[in-house]
Amino acid sequence: MKKIPIFSLAGDELEKISIPRIFLAPIREDVIHKVFVHQLSHRIQPKGRYPLAGRETSAESFGVGLGLARLPRVKHGPLRGVAAVSNMARGGRKPHVTTPEKRIYKQLNKKERLLGIAAAVAATGSKYYVERRGHIIDKVLFLPLIIEDDLESIDKTREFREFSLRVGIYEDILRVRNNVKLVGGKAKWRGRRRKVRKGPLIVYNEDRGIVKAARNIEGVDVVSAKEVSVIHLAPGGVPGRLTVWSKSAVETIEERLGYVLRRVVMK
Repeated sequence: MKKIPIFSLAGDELEKISIPRIFLAPIREDVIHKVFVHQLSHRIQPKGRYPLAGRETSAESFGVGLGLARLPRVKHGPLRGVAAVSNMARGGRKPHVTTPEKRIYKQLNKKERLLGIAAAVAATGSKYYVERRGHIIDKVLFLPLIIEDDLESIDKTREFREFSLRVGIYEDILRVRNNVKLVGGKAKWRGRRRKVRKGPLIVYNEDRGIVKAARNIEGVDVVSAKEVSVIHLAPGGVPGRLTVWSKSAVETIEERLGYVLRRVVMK
């Protein structure tokens, strides 16, 4: 079986191990995209409209023969004759509004979700998929990039920056930093003016400082192997995110996705 290296924090090769079976899972782009869409729906807040919005005015049409359009009109008071209620009138109802009963939260089979996660994990070890996503991997030591467990003990941003230089992911961090986009409109009003791209993903087994060290670097996400999902591994439903794994994180993800390994990879 193919051997892959394990690297130290200094970027030196420590040992070679048989390639973890999770990286041999079939890369099903259709399943990855489906799982992403379903899991993304769990973040969307349900919304609706007040059922009587725009309809609370007592208005009805004056009828025909008056030289007026047959719109509902206010019957009394200082606004008599002003059109109301209809969707083309000022203050009237809106057509085809979102109803509170609309089902936004999508259901997904557990086995299908696990298959999507396994496929997304396998894509992180493929140079083709990582390059296709737009990551800069010219200086990355190896894919999949697995680091000794001392990675989880980095607790200073300066130390993490030095580590990223040694293993070759710093150029991808610079790509994110140099391509921050500023937009206007409602996004600006609502605090979403800066559009930041996705950079490297750090997957750990036990947080001994790595989250605090990397959380302030633009584009870098840090997530536990027990919680990592297609949302992290394939942003936008596109597989191949540049990912750094700690050695124990790979063991944890293999244990978590045991169903896929037994039913799909071992065949």
